[in-house]
This record gives sequence, structure tokens and C-alpha cells, in this order.
Amino acid sequence: MTEWTKSSWRAKPRIQMPDYPDQAALEAVEAQLARFPLLVFAGEARRLRTHLAAAGRGEAFLLQGGDCAESFDQFSSDAIRDTFKVMLQMATVLTYGAKVPVIKVGRMAGQFAKPRSAPTETVDGVELPSYRGDIINELDFTTKARIPDPEKMLRAYTQAAATLNLIRAFSTGGYADIHQVHAWTLGFTEHEKVERYRDIANRISDTLDFMSAAGVTPETAHTLQSVEFYTSHESLLLEYEEALTRVDSTTGKWLAGSGHMIWIGDRTRQPDGAHVEFASGVQNPIGLKAGPSMTSDDLKVLMAKLNPENEEGRLTLIARFGAGSVGEHLPRLIKTVREEGANVTWVCDAMHGNTIKSSTGYKTRPFDSVLREVREFFGVHAAEGTVPGGVHFEMTGQDVTECTGGVRAVSDEDLSDRYHTACDPRLNASQSLELAFLVADELSNRRAAHRDQAAV
Repeated sequence: MTEWTKSSWRAKPRIQMPDYPDQAALEAVEAQLARFPLLVFAGEARRLRTHLAAAGRGEAFLLQGGDCAESFDQFSSDAIRDTFKVMLQMATVLTYGAKVPVIKVGRMAGQFAKPRSAPTETVDGVELPSYRGDIINELDFTTKARIPDPEKMLRAYTQAAATLNLIRAFSTGGYADIHQVHAWTLGFTEHEKVERYRDIANRISDTLDFMSAAGVTPETAHTLQSVEFYTSHESLLLEYEEALTRVDSTTGKWLAGSGHMIWIGDRTRQPDGAHVEFASGVQNPIGLKAGPSMTSDDLKVLMAKLNPENEEGRLTLIARFGAGSVGEHLPRLIKTVREEGANVTWVCDAMHGNTIKSSTGYKTRPFDSVLREVREFFGVHAAEGTVPGGVHFEMTGQDVTECTGGVRAVSDEDLSDRYHTACDPRLNASQSLELAFLVADELSNRRAAHRDQAAV
């Protein structure tokens, strides 16, 4: 067996990655990135692994969310703040429902590259390379815009660093005070047609009032004012990942310094492929997307390669089957994990299997389908006696109209109003928070069922 190095992926089959026409320019950018400071630290990645291990045991719950693909043009402090704010609101509601800590992991500060279903696209008879995210090429449909440009990695790094800097300030500077976060949530329940959520919101208010009366205030409990917030992205562009991979001086292990958690997509999880090879050697927690085509044999090989020591918190399996298909596919993968005695954290990605084309021609995701997949995910785990460890959503804090449904009842005709995504449709702020209330119901029902079983 060949010893792993941060560049050993280069000897493996590579897919979903660009071919840069100017190799000298690519090597110059890689060398520059290799001198830049890491974006995250090894201690943070290890702490996240500990939290994900707890989620795998049912002692915590993962909320992973953010942009489908971060954009250079739409980058702003307001956009970061709004997404961060909605994730805090969702986490508050989920914490109440689950009665366990909620791990907050953003698809932020690195989610720049996107796999595509085809290497090229044709418009009006003109064929050009597909847009693969701002870190690689540009969305404009011109020959120049679609040429992969390695210089874009430097801009992605700068934007990721700025994003992380702002997130860290928000996390510890009082913006995350739970009383303020819940006040935002109360605003949602007062102005939307969401009477069924108001009861949960009022109970959260009662709990916070009790804590204050008992002397537990933001001033006496620092944890009420700050949060731990981690970043994650699909490690698709391996030249960028390798350049930001260094040895952790504390442990002597390699760290992918581009984000706390990296994941391997459903299109790039070939057991002998470049992306699996790279992820197998870094100490970060690794996510693995599992779609309908995931076979039991492949899953066995992937678990052995990505988590040979069978460590808790190391490997998160992110199921993405589509509403109506969870019952067909998830039980067989759970059986495989059980047969192998593998430690994994199960997470539901209810977005990627539910993409459709609307009657008005826009790519969208119906809110009801997203919710249905989440409920099916919880239902299978209840039947199997296993732990549903978290949820994974593409979402934004902006008031976009990209997914249909929700309390504001976005219709096919509404999609053109504020359809801003460069790739996949995202839940808007209202839909995201509504989904959190509905998932909290599932978590609360699961707790009640466990109590009933324990009482028998």
C-alpha cells in the first residue's frame, strides 16, 4: 500500500475537476497559497469531531446549512450576517425540540466549487464548458468566462478568510446572545401565519424567563452570549485543498486547513478516486454523500478507507435520496453499517434529491418534498433503532424565491421575483425557520417515544 501524502491524490483518477490551460500559472498560485496562513486550526477540527461523535450517539444534533455555491459578486457582510442569524434561530428551535446541544456548521468560507452533471452546456447552438463555481470559472456564457483561471483560488481564499473573520466576531461578540436570537424568532411567529409554531416559541420564552429568574443571565453565563460555529465545504478542487493542507505541530497529523469539515460528493466518491484518496489522509471530520447509487460493497470499502480506526465523529454519512425513496435505500445502508460495526453519524440532506423543473422553467425544490424526506429519514431510523444525527440544507438568510411552498406559499410564478442562486435553489429565511420548527417536532416526538419505551 502506497503511503499517503497530501499530493498522492494526483496519481488517482480525477473527475469533476478543471483542466487548467496554463500549468505555470496554476503552479504559481499553488505555491502562493501554500505560503498563506491556514483558515482553520487543528484544535477546532478535533473539537468538531468530538461534537459529531456525540451526535452519532444521540447526545447532540447537527445543523449544517448555507449556500449551494458561494459567489464573488454576491459577497457582503450583510449576506453573511443574515445566513448566520437564521442558522442561530434554527439552532435555538432545534435545541428546544431535541433537548441536546445543536452543532452549527455552515456551508460557508469555502463552498465555491460545484460538480456538474455534464462537462459542457449548449445555449442557442453554442457549446461551452460548464460553470463550475467562482473558484474555477465564471457564470457568464462566454468563451473567456468559462476558461478555468487559477487566480480565482486566491480570491476565494481572501473571501473565505474575511467570512471566517466576521463569523468569529459574530460568534463571540454578543450578536449570538440567545435572548436576542429568540427575539428574532418571535418576530417570525408574530408576522407569519404560523400559529402552530407559536406554542414552541412561547415555551422557549418561558424557559428563558425561568433561567433569568434563577439568576442565569448572559452576564453570569458566557455560553448564553456566544456560540461555536464551524465551516464546511465539498473538497472538490484538490489543488486548492492540497495547498492549504499542513502538518499539525501538536499531533503530527495532516490537517486540511481550508475548513473545519470537508465532504465528498455523491459524484466523486469512487473508492479508488482522487477525492477519496485526499480525504483519507487528513484529520478533519469527513462527510460522505450517499445517494441512491451507493452500493453496500462501495460503502464498506469507503468506510474502511476513510475511517480505518473506526473512530467516532470521523465519518458523517449524509443521505440524499429524494422524498419517497428513503425507505428503499436507507435501511440497506444502515444494515451495511451495522454489519461492519462502523461508527458513523447519520445526517439527512433533504435538498439534492428533490430538485425539479417548475412549470415556469426554473429549477426549484418544493418545500413539502424537503419536509417529507426529513420525516422519512426520522421514520426509518425509528424503525431501525438507530440515531438520526442531523440535517443538511442549502439555505440563505436572504429573502429569495427559489424553493416553492412554505408559509409564504412561494408559487412557480413567484420564482422569477428573486431567483438569485448561481447553481441550486436554496430555502429562504422564512422557509428555513419553518423547517426548523417542523424538525423540532420530529425530535420532540422521538424523545417522547423513547420515554414511553423506557416506561414499559
